[in-house]
Amino acid sequence: MDDTIVAISTSMGVGAISIIRMSGNKSIEIANKLFKGKNLEKVASHTINYGYIISEDKIIDEVLVSVMKSPKTYTTEDIVEINCHGGITTTNKILELLILNGARLAMPGEFTKRAFLNGRIDLTKSEAVMDLIESKTESAREVAINSLQGKTFNMIENFRNKIKDLLSRIEVNIDYPEYYDIEIVTIDKIKEEISTMKKELQNIINESKNIKIIKNGIDTLIIGRPNVGKSSILNKLLGEDKAIVTDIEGTTRDIVEGEIILNNIKLNIIDTAGIRDTTDKIEKIGVEKSLSLIDKADLIIVVLNGSEKLTKEDKEILKKVNNKNTIVVINKIDLNQQIEKNQLQEFNIVETTTINDSGIDKLKDKIIELFNLEQIESKDYNYLTNIRQITLAEKSLKKLEDVEKGIKENLPIDMIEIDLKACFDLLGEIIGKTYSDEIIDNLFEKFCVGK
Repeated sequence: MDDTIVAISTSMGVGAISIIRMSGNKSIEIANKLFKGKNLEKVASHTINYGYIISEDKIIDEVLVSVMKSPKTYTTEDIVEINCHGGITTTNKILELLILNGARLAMPGEFTKRAFLNGRIDLTKSEAVMDLIESKTESAREVAINSLQGKTFNMIENFRNKIKDLLSRIEVNIDYPEYYDIEIVTIDKIKEEISTMKKELQNIINESKNIKIIKNGIDTLIIGRPNVGKSSILNKLLGEDKAIVTDIEGTTRDIVEGEIILNNIKLNIIDTAGIRDTTDKIEKIGVEKSLSLIDKADLIIVVLNGSEKLTKEDKEILKKVNNKNTIVVINKIDLNQQIEKNQLQEFNIVETTTINDSGIDKLKDKIIELFNLEQIESKDYNYLTNIRQITLAEKSLKKLEDVEKGIKENLPIDMIEIDLKACFDLLGEIIGKTYSDEIIDNLFEKFCVGK
């Protein structure tokens, strides 16, 4: 991290201003080469300086340059931010000049990566930065802000401290058994503390899955045979004609996506190609893609035609979605009903007609009920916020279960200690106390450039 990096931090396009950000020990020196105004190498830290960006005695733009000196900066390195007039040509020209004078174009998320590697923020705060940028609901913003303020870090660090305390007492007992004034850590005492830790960690995991819904939304798949009204239901939910609706079977051949906000939670809705046997190559690809999405969806809406009896295809679809979060929509209730409802008793059922909005509000209410959205909205947002964190917590829980198993099997205390240390290290991966370069690189490459 000895080089100086640069990137455009604002969205490209026409706007009032653009910001080009540099970080590194040569950032002030490089900016000063192009700046006509005060000597940037002599100005006070955290000041904004008026002047011009110059190239070969030509004025490129009138600018304001912010100078922030190490260590009290986002990356803990010297940072310069050039506020120029918005527009692609001017912004790119200044970026080009900075690179020609010694800066390197930053990789995605490299500014935040440096903040993490330099110890200014932990890994959960790093992830919260991007979560805040990408948040689309007020609840998602609150989740990101909580994590950015260090609440997730503190929760995990406090849990790790409990494990560290237990490990310390075990070590003392192993190394200094002759000292009678040291608290004896018995197997029963370890078992009691591990039981308490397990309950606490399981609660964190359970609540974190709600937070994942708040942050990422509910991936909702609309599936069914051709011409049962899937696209019409998508359009009614979205309140717009997003999908083409005709009486011709197989109109939808690829997925059609849309978003709505329901109780401050985002629903990512996907309308799929109708499920049926077909010889049409393009339609067949659409059907295969539809089926492949079943396992990835948080919610599946199976649409059935109420004016027809259940077909072989209907029954196969219902079998595929068994044991998943599913709502069965019996559509076309305005027609004479022939569907065998007694075969659908194990499912959540909503009846609709897309001639008007009848049943659509009931469908929304059923989603709210199924995911407990009214309660989720009012919960404390101080939990894990993504799959990476939750997966590591689940692995940590498994290690605590291994400790309990070891105790039950009367394993030596030093063998039990190994699983306890593994749990401690896995929790450390959540906040970045322990990590591999590959994991860090993979995490930050998903960030936007300039952040």
